[in-house]
Amino acid sequence: MNTLFRPQPDQDRGSGAPASGALRIERGRVLVDGAFTDATVDIEENGQIAGLDLAASAVRRIDADGLLVLPGIVDIHGDAFERQMMPRPGVGFPVDIALLDSDRQVLANGITTVFHSVTCSWEPGLRGPENARAIIAALDHLRPLLGADTRFHLRHETFNLDAEAEVLGWLTNAKIDALAFNDHMTSVVESKNRAANIRRMSERSGVSHAQFEELMTRVHRGAGEVPGSIERLAAAARAAGVPLLSHDDMSPDQRRWYRALGCRATEFPTTIETAQDAASAGDDIIFGAPNVVRGGSHLGWTNAAEMVARGLCSILASDYYYPAPLLAAFRLAADGVAPLERAWSLVSSDPARSMGLADRGTIAAGKRADLILVDARDPARPRVAATIVAGHPVYLTARTGIRTSG
Repeated sequence: MNTLFRPQPDQDRGSGAPASGALRIERGRVLVDGAFTDATVDIEENGQIAGLDLAASAVRRIDADGLLVLPGIVDIHGDAFERQMMPRPGVGFPVDIALLDSDRQVLANGITTVFHSVTCSWEPGLRGPENARAIIAALDHLRPLLGADTRFHLRHETFNLDAEAEVLGWLTNAKIDALAFNDHMTSVVESKNRAANIRRMSERSGVSHAQFEELMTRVHRGAGEVPGSIERLAAAARAAGVPLLSHDDMSPDQRRWYRALGCRATEFPTTIETAQDAASAGDDIIFGAPNVVRGGSHLGWTNAAEMVARGLCSILASDYYYPAPLLAAFRLAADGVAPLERAWSLVSSDPARSMGLADRGTIAAGKRADLILVDARDPARPRVAATIVAGHPVYLTARTGIRTSG
């Protein structure tokens, strides 16, 4: 039996189930300062970690015997929620149902902070501006009901010039938690598989092949205005303190151009030379955790495990599959690419740092108590036994339970 604890309506976003006293996690193997140690973790009622092995009483206790106690996963790029919104082309479900179900999925997979990567494209339909608006509105309404700290990562399609003013407004009104610049127009126009790509995108958009071709041709005529629009949006994001990312950088020159605009993170660079340029400048390099789990990119691009081994990957994200970050960290350790202590930083402390979330990602006194308990007896299939967000248990399996002192 798995248990999900729902938050109360008056709680702050991502705060989890209502507190009922301090919490102690006992007898687990805890990841602290880059090493595992047998320790007790004490959590204060305010949702922060009080410290390790304190001589303090706790109203609630969790027995973590045989479990690893790890910092919660910080997932800064994931669009698997789209599968709940449109499980088949043209078959849609309400946004609130999709986001609530996605919340259950991320918690069960150890993700305590999730950035929903929402595309705002020139395409209509699932990745169009109207859908981005609907998700922003739904998150504003649903956050008190969500167990994970849920944030909005806008994937702005750079050819969507008509949306610039609206995106500027979202930045001004603090609706965006991360802004990435995507260009799927150029890749489709120049692709050898143009017809297949257009067919896939037209199905997703709900229009005919001919209508999509006409739309793409019209939008592409604005190519000369795209750089200026990117520059204006980047300036507004910097002013608002919103982290900037670029997507699918194809060359060192492109990476340097985005870096000059304040984009210090690159998602899925397509060449080793581009990743090397990013690493030499201290930029964060993000690859998909599914790439590691599957043993390579589903598109035939860069192998993420090789990039980790070469020091050319600093963050792994769920991309399109929520179980992947947990599985990827253990896969890297099992394959001898990186010890688990280092591999785990790719899904916890490093993404937290990249997004400016200094309050989480490690287990230490004063940090936000975002923790997961993992049964790793079979390291090829690690399983989340409990998820704790801001000190509140929001997901428990039959393997774990809360004891109340009385």
